Amino acid sequence: MNENSVHQVFLSLGSNLGDRRANLSKAIELLIKDGCIILSESAVYLTSPLQFESENYFYNLCMIVDTIRNPLSFLELINEIQTVMGREGKTETYTDRIIDLDILYYDDLIFQNEDLIIPHPKISGRMFVLKPLAEIAPEKSHPILNKTVKELEAHCNDKSYVKRLS
Repeated sequence: MNENSVHQVFLSLGSNLGDRRANLSKAIELLIKDGCIILSESAVYLTSPLQFESENYFYNLCMIVDTIRNPLSFLELINEIQTVMGREGKTETYTDRIIDLDILYYDDLIFQNEDLIIPHPKISGRMFVLKPLAEIAPEKSHPILNKTVKELEAHCNDKSYVKRLS
């Protein structure tokens, strides 16, 4: 990986506390402030919490950005954004959150250490990720599963509520 080469990062953003749309916008603003270039952004989706109980539905979207950061540096960036925005540290269980940013893909990289797994290991089971991702990158191929986002969406068993907002 060359220093200063440009990388495409596919991200999932979510918020289910406070002004959810403003929280998503603030996170995007902070990505841009760091030098990320937005290549594509999905619509916002209203989604039910997955794997925990809450009355607060999420606003989710996916986006593709260009960055010169390496994967671990990019992870530091999104962790900083989450902290600055008031998100508590990672917990063992899923909870309500002001903002959540996840790296889905980083180019076509396959990477794993104790802090980061790329591609995100739960992409194929999360309709709140697959629907917005299919909107902006339907033909993006999962480098391990060798299926496109559209194929992953078609075979996803997640039946939770996911509705595109206008």
